[in-house]
Amino acid sequence: MFQKEIDRYERVRANYEERIVRKMSNKDYLDWHEVLFSCHSCAIEGNSFTLDDTRVLQEKGLGMIPVGRSLLECTEIADHFRAFRYITHHIDAPFDEALLKKNNRLVTENTLAYRVPDAVPGEYTTCDMAAGDTIFGDHEKLISRVPGLMKSTAEALTREIHPVIVAARFHGFFEYLHPFRDGNGRTGRLLSNWIMMHCGHPLIIIDIKDRAAYIDSLRKIRSEGTDEYLISFFFAAITSRMESELKQKSKNTNLGAFLF
Repeated sequence: MFQKEIDRYERVRANYEERIVRKMSNKDYLDWHEVLFSCHSCAIEGNSFTLDDTRVLQEKGLGMIPVGRSLLECTEIADHFRAFRYITHHIDAPFDEALLKKNNRLVTENTLAYRVPDAVPGEYTTCDMAAGDTIFGDHEKLISRVPGLMKSTAEALTREIHPVIVAARFHGFFEYLHPFRDGNGRTGRLLSNWIMMHCGHPLIIIDIKDRAAYIDSLRKIRSEGTDEYLISFFFAAITSRMESELKQKSKNTNLGAFLF
């Protein structure tokens, strides 16, 4: 299963790593993806920052708030930067609850008090929750399954399972458990990219334009009891982005001569 998607992904990845990843410094590559990932991941949760806004915030910090954006949105993006930088510097850390809680703390540290005043960043929810049209299960039973998810994912990383499949399956089950009061989506996407970077693969960035398809693939885990849709979505998202960036690289390399 998924062999066709794997073959296409690996063909594109080989070209992508040769023409883009290895041609850039590691710092520049990570800075670029910090902006892309933070902008789109926060946008999925309702943040209105554009890529340009996010780039300005990365360069200037909270000393320059883009026109029309709230301080809360700025802080949310800044927190995501910190969480992203943490995982990029800890890609060989144990994949366990400590890593999970640390990422949730970082991604919600300066915004949680505004949204859920009685909650603690990085700590599990103390009550049942609902979001959108989804009512989540009994929070105590769901939280009790988190250690098993972390352990089984860590074990999967030592086996011959493709990293995209591991990242997607972790993400789908984590969102199903929804163990934190806020930041579950951002935390889940950060940990999925920890998996990708730990395995030496490019990041999965879910574009805001694909939000509906992404949410639908998560819903199918509950409605149909399968994560096949989410795995297919992950393969399509990362492969399409690599292909798009390769086309952009070719176009910007072959501009032709400038004549007067």
